[in-house]
Amino acid sequence: MEMMYAALLLHKAGKPINEENMKKVLEAAGANADEGRIKAVVAALEGANIDEIIEKASAVAAAPAPAAQAAAPAEEKKEEKKEEKKSEEEAAAGLAGLFG
Repeated sequence: MEMMYAALLLHKAGKPINEENMKKVLEAAGANADEGRIKAVVAALEGANIDEIIEKASAVAAAPAPAAQAAAPAEEKKEEKKEEKKSEEEAAAGLAGLFG
């Protein structure tokens, strides 16, 4: 995970994402600068449009939020129906007491 943070930090700073810069960022943060993993991350990000990747990830992360908001009114409606049903049952119980 720290590899991706280092890559994002370099990208945000406008610096090239290469092995040397990744190693410097990781060492400055006190993280393990495993050269094999650094090479793999640099190779995987080569030619990638990081801004586009971030935008897609943001869209995916934001997508569940409207669904959660839509669920809240449905739950409120269920609670209202339960309350109405209880009121009707209580009224019926009260009438039964008059004739019982």
